[in-house]
Amino acid sequence: MASDNQQEKLLYSEHQRVPLVWWLFAAGVVAIISWQAQMGRPMWAFYVALVVSGALAIWALIHFSRTKVQVTEDSSGERWLHVGPAKLPAEVVSRSLVIPPTAKRAAMGRQLDPAAYVVHKGWIPTMAMLVLNDPDDPTPYWLISTKEPQEVLEKLGSPIY
Repeated sequence: MASDNQQEKLLYSEHQRVPLVWWLFAAGVVAIISWQAQMGRPMWAFYVALVVSGALAIWALIHFSRTKVQVTEDSSGERWLHVGPAKLPAEVVSRSLVIPPTAKRAAMGRQLDPAAYVVHKGWIPTMAMLVLNDPDDPTPYWLISTKEPQEVLEKLGSPIY
């Protein structure tokens, strides 16, 4: 397994972190919770609430920031799209398109196929849609949030419409 990773060539990589303003908001919420916990109680209640709520806030923000979008090329020349834990070979993509911010709501709304593979991050305005042509997979398409959908699709080498 380690030898497979060493032979892969990284063509594109994007780490989807939460915006800085979320960290500032979380710090404010932690401060309010901690202050409320100590009202009419000893000061140690403030510190306990600060540690517990701070740890929960940090864990949640790190958890939301874990997703990576990567395009790799293996030693045989086959390109792969990695989104979080899932991998997709470029050969099963029949066509793809960029979903601009104006069409994101429609793509995620009533038109969304329940069988689709979706990785949605609300703070990322654009998405990429990859329509699959794989008879062994019931998934009709992938819909993924990405900051640079055009570049992801170009690096993957899939036909863009």
